[in-house]
Amino acid sequence: MNRRRFLGIGGSVLGAGALAAVAVPSAARLFAEGRPGRLLTSELDLPEAFRIPLPVPPLLQPVRTDGTTDYYEITQQVARLEILPGVKTEAWTYGGSFPGPTVVTRFGRTAVVKHRNELPVPSVTHLHGGHTPADSDGYPVDMLLPVGSSPDADQGTAGMPGMSGMRHAASRNVVGERSYTYPGKQRAATLWYHDHRMGFTGPGVWRGLAGFHLVHDDEEGALPLPRGERDLSLMIADRSFAADGSFRYPAVDPSLASPGVTDPYANGVLGDVILVNGAPWPRLDVDRVRYRLRLLNASNARPYRLELDPQPPGGDALVQIGSDGGLLAAPVGHDGIDIAPAERFDVVVDFSRYEPGTQVRLVNRLGSDRTAEVMRFDVSSKEVKDDATVPDRLAAVDALDPSAAVATRDFAFRRSRSDGWTINGDPYQPGSSIAAPALGAVERWRFSTDLHHPVHVHLDHFQVIGRNGGDPGPYDAGWKDTVDLRPAEAVEVLVRFTDYAGTYMLHCHNLEHEDMAMMADFTVQ
Repeated sequence: MNRRRFLGIGGSVLGAGALAAVAVPSAARLFAEGRPGRLLTSELDLPEAFRIPLPVPPLLQPVRTDGTTDYYEITQQVARLEILPGVKTEAWTYGGSFPGPTVVTRFGRTAVVKHRNELPVPSVTHLHGGHTPADSDGYPVDMLLPVGSSPDADQGTAGMPGMSGMRHAASRNVVGERSYTYPGKQRAATLWYHDHRMGFTGPGVWRGLAGFHLVHDDEEGALPLPRGERDLSLMIADRSFAADGSFRYPAVDPSLASPGVTDPYANGVLGDVILVNGAPWPRLDVDRVRYRLRLLNASNARPYRLELDPQPPGGDALVQIGSDGGLLAAPVGHDGIDIAPAERFDVVVDFSRYEPGTQVRLVNRLGSDRTAEVMRFDVSSKEVKDDATVPDRLAAVDALDPSAAVATRDFAFRRSRSDGWTINGDPYQPGSSIAAPALGAVERWRFSTDLHHPVHVHLDHFQVIGRNGGDPGPYDAGWKDTVDLRPAEAVEVLVRFTDYAGTYMLHCHNLEHEDMAMMADFTVQ
């Protein structure tokens, strides 16, 4: 799409007044680079690619169980990690690792995860894609304050980094420890948990506060999909490093007492180091069998187009079996996948389609130089039995009926000259809902954009029914909780909120946009 085409669509979708508020040269630069945001370069020499083995995040074991519930504990703490070889990086972590430990739960069993905050700043934990009660959703002003701090702003938290202007009547602050309850009323899916603190999600995730949360169920377990060591969770994230090895981030206030980034990075921060499970450009030895890859884009702002290079004979290298909300009804073959921040794609790759000894790179076609590389798979020459297959039918996916929608709501994601990043013209105000859907009712929600915005909805997944007045896109299948909108796009989805009333959120998952107020509340009644 060229600049003239963008202006034509912009005029029809946004209207002349709305388009006038958009910095058109910035839009042209987005198309030229194929991505939003601005590159922040590292200040030290970067390692050679494909030298570090792919790490596997640790598996979190429950501290106890009973007939209905599994109980977990995570300590949020500062840790010095060797992310780049020979260099120590101070990270904010879940349990001392980046990514944090993987939580594995099952449909029908409640999981209670107790977080203890030993960080120097408040935190909020959101289970992204979780179907959870409102008080466990990770509302951005429900702060977990550090151990030893005071919940009273007049007695110290007003001077704590990240608390200035963050208190609100809607908040439910606690000190030291907080338990999040996840009742397990959702199908098997690849979820993730991350910091969600108002105004500071970007630096919190950038510094390491992210981890996988996997849900299993009997429907998935009955399928002959790859499992065990051949079921791999891959957290893909870009970062930049300062000369001393610390994470480099363009915060407007380096002490993080005030939120936001410097003006050149207002459209998102892009790193020049691609990490997979916390390692720069790793490699993995694979057998000539099928592998399940759970792909997560945990970058603040960078979208990827992921492809295998070389492609296997016959194409369809990446066979998609799942989306944000779990298994698809049937597999979909792709030569490459566009994945925006926070999206997940479960794919199966059959490495038996490659000759023994082939080095297969996972590449990013939206990147350049070092950011065009992601990781490498080295195909073994030994003969190994493969008992995994991808069946033609995967799961029962009930389609929502557009004719059943009882309401249609429009949500415009725009940048305002006066108010920054907005939804329906307003910056975020905690406790002020812009929609009140009825519990159990189907609604049609329409998202439109000026620039690139990955839109995330809390509480329940949705189904994409149209894009730009036509059919859904090639990556819109299944149940989604995050949908990628490129500049001047419009997407229609059907959503039905179930089980839990209360206040939830929708927002842009470009974390710099989110931190600069591109969020809104909705209240399920």
